[in-house]
Amino acid sequence: MNRIIVAGGGTAGHIEPALAVARGWQLAHPDSHLTFLGTKAGLETSLVPAAGFALTLIPKVSVPRRISIKLLTLPFTLVGAIAQSMRAIKGANLVIGFGGYVSAPAYLAAALTRTPFVIHEANARPGLANRLGALFTRYTAVAHPVQSGSLKKSLLTGLPLKENIAGAYESAQSNWSGARQAAKAALGFDEQAPLVFIFGGSQGSAAINEVIAHSRQTLHDMGVNILHGVGARNDLPESNSGYRAVNYISDMATAYLAADLIIARSGAITCSEVAAIGKYALFIPLPIGNGEQKVNARLVTEQSRGEIIDQSEFTTQWIEKHLDRLLKNCEMASPAGNSSDLHASEKIVALMEEALKVKAK
Repeated sequence: MNRIIVAGGGTAGHIEPALAVARGWQLAHPDSHLTFLGTKAGLETSLVPAAGFALTLIPKVSVPRRISIKLLTLPFTLVGAIAQSMRAIKGANLVIGFGGYVSAPAYLAAALTRTPFVIHEANARPGLANRLGALFTRYTAVAHPVQSGSLKKSLLTGLPLKENIAGAYESAQSNWSGARQAAKAALGFDEQAPLVFIFGGSQGSAAINEVIAHSRQTLHDMGVNILHGVGARNDLPESNSGYRAVNYISDMATAYLAADLIIARSGAITCSEVAAIGKYALFIPLPIGNGEQKVNARLVTEQSRGEIIDQSEFTTQWIEKHLDRLLKNCEMASPAGNSSDLHASEKIVALMEEALKVKAK
């Protein structure tokens, strides 16, 4: 029986691909035992147990963006996280990581214990943890081509889709227009009125929420319905006719299919799912980080499936001025989705199998 450690935590962008691959591995190797590594601060504390997998917690290791007391304590936190990761990895046959706070300690622990490990990078511009880990393993995979650095020669797999997203693609591909109308009806919205689906990632966006709060009445007066995912940790606005606010949307597949226009951040997961089954999107990249969200969004906009606006430009006045144009672009966009990420999990599972075979020799 193989024992696999899965390092993927923090936001849904790291957790969902990890869960998709874990399910794929479990399907191919039902006798294996999988354990996730995570931190108490991430969404993995709810998503991983809900998916039926064991979860071991280690300290969160984040690199401060400016000089502070946290920078001085970073080496001690990292050493502690590596030590706990080594205890979790002891006896494991393989580690696979998906970036984020929990992955760097897991990669270093795997390297120190000579446990083979696999890396998957979801973003078009790789993050620090995966760039670091790739220095110690040759088993690396990427969702998008990487032109330079330690992940340059990685296997191109695409981004693992959630089971319901992949299932929605399979169901819709014979009649995309019909599937979109059926999804809108399933959510209880008027099938003839435009539906705008707005969300700011798994944890929501206060900046996007504020603009929509001031725009919703005008949008309603324009005959537009709104499905608004405000985020699990944000206050829930009152819903009314044509405007429905929810903290967390579990059935993203139906929401994507139903939406004429999607307004969202451009994390790797969002962009992959929009490309797979969305129709047209206005992307508002997160203005912090290494710029990966803007790069992610460009991969979709290059397919004529959306456009990008900086957060500083996304205002009540802007959305009211440009909504008609956006909806016309939606009408012109192809209703069909994109299958490029459909088999990503299978490709990553195959890479994991290769790493295990090499260890067994």
